[in-house]
Amino acid sequence: MKLRDTIAIALLFTTGLAAQSSITETKEKTRIAVKGGRSITVTGCLHRIPGNISYVVTDDAGDLAYGIVTSENLLKYVDRRIAVRGNAADGPDAKVTIERKVKGATGNKSRSKVQMNSDEVEIPLLALKSIRTVTGSCGR
Repeated sequence: MKLRDTIAIALLFTTGLAAQSSITETKEKTRIAVKGGRSITVTGCLHRIPGNISYVVTDDAGDLAYGIVTSENLLKYVDRRIAVRGNAADGPDAKVTIERKVKGATGNKSRSKVQMNSDEVEIPLLALKSIRTVTGSCGR
């Protein structure tokens, strides 16, 4: 094998490795705050819905109680009876702020901030502080 062939094979091998080890990483941070809200605990059933508010709590009659505002994944609580504690944004002075920061692998950064008054949202919102399962079942 000639030196030229050996170099060509080596270049192909290293190019293949470089292509395989290319990883794109994006970091995202979401901060949600309710200001002027009141601290409450709600007991009911957690459900997942499509849209900007991914989770809702219904009371024992199945009526909507609150939309849960969180950046946490609550899938393990869906269709279970839960007690959720947080700040309710259903008073006249309550404001909900959702701030999202994304940093891409190339160093690109984006930031978005949305602020709403309690009268601008379709359902009452509850900013999650804690959640736990409680006894009982969710009937459907």
